[in-house]
Amino acid sequence: MIAAFAAARRIPAEVLDATVTGINLMPGTLRDQLGPGDTTQLLVFLRHFGCTFCRETVAELRRETEATPDFPPLLFFFQGSTTEGRAFLRRDWPSVRAVADAGLYFYEAFGVERMGWLSLLRPGLWQAERRAKAKGFSQGERSGDIWRLPGVFLVRGDRILWTHEFQHAGDLPDFGAVAARVRTYREDGA
Repeated sequence: MIAAFAAARRIPAEVLDATVTGINLMPGTLRDQLGPGDTTQLLVFLRHFGCTFCRETVAELRRETEATPDFPPLLFFFQGSTTEGRAFLRRDWPSVRAVADAGLYFYEAFGVERMGWLSLLRPGLWQAERRAKAKGFSQGERSGDIWRLPGVFLVRGDRILWTHEFQHAGDLPDFGAVAARVRTYREDGA
């Protein structure tokens, strides 16, 4: 379930004004990271670093941003310390911006859910695991809340323009459609 503010399509001031730390960030708050209110950004909440799908998501987004010049700026959120995040991203994308959220404040604020154990029985999850393994991704050392689902939010200022409703841990959004969404919102004046 999306947090009440996500359903209302607005991020409250107290969440925007929360101080952030992490990798390749400017000092300050979430609002500072999002920049002017007319800048559209993609906020991506990763699962734990040992997760096969977390690794796949980072790789897919890097590929997409490099292939699509008008892809919106990204801001990752991860469970863990800045040191852990830097070690994880050093290998796959050292220049990306990422917020360390060991206490899961932003995960909770954005309503990024936890999955139940019955989610492990979904055929879609098994198919996703085969897909990720075929791309060369494997399970690593577990860290953080291994039951936490990912989250993806397209935002502009305090407005949430779009979010992906995850069906299971391996549900991979169509990141190729994100730039088209941004163009549509720009044309519609959203």
